[in-house]
Amino acid sequence: MKIGIKGIHRVSATATVALTAGAVIAGSVFASTAQAATLPTPSITAKGGFVMNNGTGKALYGKAADIRRSTGSTTKVMTAKVVLEQKNLNLDSKVTIQKAYSDYIVSKGASSARLIVGDKVTVRQLLYGLMLPSGCDAAYALADKFGSGSTRAARVKSFVGKMNSSAKALGLKNTHFDSFDGIGNGSNYSTPRDLTKIASSAMKNSTFRAIVKTKSTKQKVTTKSGGYRYMSWSNTNTMLSSYSGAIGVKTGSGPTAKYCLVFAATRNGKTIIGTVLSSTSATSRSADMKKLMDYGFKK
Repeated sequence: MKIGIKGIHRVSATATVALTAGAVIAGSVFASTAQAATLPTPSITAKGGFVMNNGTGKALYGKAADIRRSTGSTTKVMTAKVVLEQKNLNLDSKVTIQKAYSDYIVSKGASSARLIVGDKVTVRQLLYGLMLPSGCDAAYALADKFGSGSTRAARVKSFVGKMNSSAKALGLKNTHFDSFDGIGNGSNYSTPRDLTKIASSAMKNSTFRAIVKTKSTKQKVTTKSGGYRYMSWSNTNTMLSSYSGAIGVKTGSGPTAKYCLVFAATRNGKTIIGTVLSSTSATSRSADMKKLMDYGFKK
């Protein structure tokens, strides 16, 4: 009888341990589920926003993610992408800066890389001038260089066509470009989701990644007389300094576009990428980005 009682006690102890372990496991599962369920969705001032896990492509957040809006200079992500997609691309080939590029900047009141007529600037340097100070003159030079045709107008039209072809190849239904820099003629638009996908594709290129994470650069260019000068450019994307893990990618603004930002950051091997369009100010744009990035890393 005593043996039987001891046996019963041993079984009960084992069962108690098992039940306790099960309760701990179940409790942790419920706790993590509850935590995921209670993670508050951020509220942003931008009219549109989208965030995804760059590694998996999984959408993590969306606000009017598929509504077409003006994109401002975030258009230049596609400009750079098209250049870097060119066959047999020589990043060190030189482009002579034309008066048409500087005239364009003046006529549009556009952001500038301060390129000087007659200087010979490499394609790589033009990409830095495009993405850091958001130079519309650099965008024009690249479109003129990589478009096809016997006239500058034809080459620009051809280049913009390549931008649209690239968007189509990505399967984007809500994106259309009518300019190389975002200063459009009424038909230059995209969405938070589409722009994020464009940036995600562009970030696969090592040259693009290196450029968009650069805070500032000094580039030696050849002058018309055969000498040289240094061009210094700072990145308009202040999140590179203000957000831990930030790796890019591009700011944008304009009367119609308001304040836009395509952004990306990596923490602990996880890369989050996203877009906000039509935020109310540069400050709000940064605040929106921070909320969405923090949310994306917690998801």
